[in-house]
Amino acid sequence: MMSPFIDALLGARRPLVMEVKRRDPHGNDLMGGRTVAEVVAHYEAAGAACVSVVTGRWFGGTPELLREVADRTGKPLLQKDFITRRDHIQQARKSGAAAVLLTAGLLTRSSLANLIDAALSLELTPFVEITAESEIAGITAADQCVIAVNNKDIKTGERDTGDLSRSERMLPFLRAAGTRAPVSASGIDTPETAARLVDLGYRGLLVGTALLRAPSVADWLDSFDSARKTAASSV
Repeated sequence: MMSPFIDALLGARRPLVMEVKRRDPHGNDLMGGRTVAEVVAHYEAAGAACVSVVTGRWFGGTPELLREVADRTGKPLLQKDFITRRDHIQQARKSGAAAVLLTAGLLTRSSLANLIDAALSLELTPFVEITAESEIAGITAADQCVIAVNNKDIKTGERDTGDLSRSERMLPFLRAAGTRAPVSASGIDTPETAARLVDLGYRGLLVGTALLRAPSVADWLDSFDSARKTAASSV
């Protein structure tokens, strides 16, 4: 199956999934008075590979937010929410998503397999988020999925600062599972950290809070590019 979401990541100069999120895990505002249209325009100008849209209400999201972003961009969209039923996936497709978040740690293996199948049947990319090696075994059709390491603890509502060493440890297991698009997600705070993860071998990064809090998205990405060039020249 073709995957516009995966293809966009693999073909991007900057393999970043840039996130639209109204609040951080502590309830603090991330929009800074900007409209959704303004945030999306900044991401478009920055050459985002894909855009993540947090529709979960604990981050201030709503289902309507996905439709609003879909109206503003042709970039492949990830709906980031706790998706647990087939009708959630059907609604995501109707609202303009190209990929849906499936959180392995919150689903039984049979439920995860059923939801992966449901997403693929609707030509959506399963974006399967894991925090432990044991969760990989439940991922069916891994070659058609994004497998993403969440560097934060979902059991505490992602209120921790993140454990980036988790991404370092998990990458070989993601590759062995067969995914074309291993992704590191959450807790990526600086351009230098982002560059290091790409240099390590991640084909995509999901970055939200750091970009939304950056005084300039363009400057953050220039620093990311510079850090990648430095890493490449040191090899």
